[in-house]
Amino acid sequence: MNVRLMGAVSDETGMSTVEYAIGTIAAAAFGAVLYTVVTGESIPDALTGIIEKALNTSV
Repeated sequence: MNVRLMGAVSDETGMSTVEYAIGTIAAAAFGAVLYTVVTGESIPDALTGIIEKALNTSV
């Protein structure tokens, strides 16, 4: 009885599935945040400013 109880408590079957699920959720959340940042107003404005500054420099 004790061996069966200890086997049920320390059984790690399915742990990798849970880890993959948490990793997938974290990656999706990171992707959503990154998409929000890139499609915002500040990033295109900053890139446009950098390009204009680079094109308007005198050598």
